[in-house]
Amino acid sequence: MTATIRSRSPVTAPLARIQHPVRDGLDRVSEEMARIVVTDTPLICEVSRHLLGMKGKMFRPTLVLLASQVEDGATERAAILGAVVELIHLATLVHDDSVDHSVLRRGMPTVNALFSHQISVIMGDFLYSRALLELVRLQDLDALGVLAKASNDMTLGEMRQLALEDPLAFSEEDYNLLIRAKTASLMSAACEVGALCGATAHRAALARYGEAIGMAFQVADDLLDYTEVKETTGKPTGLDLREHKVTLPLIAALRTMGAAARGEVDAFFAATEPDDGAVARVIEIVAEEGGLDYARARGDEHAAIAEAALAPVPESEATAALRSAISYVMERHS
Repeated sequence: MTATIRSRSPVTAPLARIQHPVRDGLDRVSEEMARIVVTDTPLICEVSRHLLGMKGKMFRPTLVLLASQVEDGATERAAILGAVVELIHLATLVHDDSVDHSVLRRGMPTVNALFSHQISVIMGDFLYSRALLELVRLQDLDALGVLAKASNDMTLGEMRQLALEDPLAFSEEDYNLLIRAKTASLMSAACEVGALCGATAHRAALARYGEAIGMAFQVADDLLDYTEVKETTGKPTGLDLREHKVTLPLIAALRTMGAAARGEVDAFFAATEPDDGAVARVIEIVAEEGGLDYARARGDEHAAIAEAALAPVPESEATAALRSAISYVMERHS
C-alpha cells in the first residue's frame, strides 16, 4: 500500500468565533489531556509529546463545553470530559494513520512514520485506555457508558469498512451506517456528556444534535476529497479515491452513469496505484453525474436535523455557538 498524506487546512476564523465562549475551557482541556497521559515510560512520554503537539481544531471538546453551558454553565468536570473525548478521537486518528500508512497528519509526521507501525498501534491503545481510566477515576458511570458505546460503535464501523470485498457495491445505506458509527457516534457522545455536566434536561436533544452534525461533518469531509485542491497542482486531492474508498458522491454517481463511464470507474478501482490523471477523471465523472450536488443536498438534510434538535434547548451564547457550528461544518466543502 502506498503511504498517504492526511493534511487538510482548517477553516480557522469561523471556528475561533464558535469557540470564543469556551476559550478558557479549551485551554483547560489541553492541560487535562497532558495530565491524563503522563506516565513513567520514556517512549510513551516522547510519543505523547509529539501527539499533543499536533494540535487539531479541538472541535469535539468544543461541543462538550458548549453543551455543558447551554443552561447552567461549565464545570471542571466538563473540561476533563472534553479531554477524554479528544483523547479517544486522537486514538482513532493514530489507528487510522496506521491502517492507511499515512505519513503526515496536520502537517506533521504521523506516529507510524516517525516511530513505527507497532508503536502506532500500541499508542492508540494507550490513549483509549487512559481515557477510560480517567472516567473510572471520576466514577462517572453515565459518561463511561456513553463513551464506551461510542468507542464500540467506531470500532465496529472500522471493521465493517475493512471487511468490504467490493467497494463499488457499497450502498448509501451502508455509507450512512458507516459514518454514523465512525464519526457521528463520538460527536453525539461529546454533546451528551457535555449535557451531563450542566444541561441534563436537554441530554437527549443535544445527543441528537451531535449525531446530526456528525453526519453532516462527514458528508462535508467526503465532499472535500472531490473539491479541495492541492496548492501544488490546483487539482482535487482525491485522497480517499486513491485508497479506493467509496463515499457518497461516488455512490450517487454510480446510480446514473452510463456503461462507458462505469467502465472507467471499474478500471480505476482495478488499478493498484492510480495516477493523478485517473483520479481527476473519476472526479470529473462524479461531478458530471451530479454526485457532488446529491451529497451536498444530503449534508444539508443532516444540518437541518441538527438545527431542529436545538429547538427545545434554551437560548444562550453557547446555544448560538452550537447553531453556528452547523454552518461551519457545512461550509468546509465550499
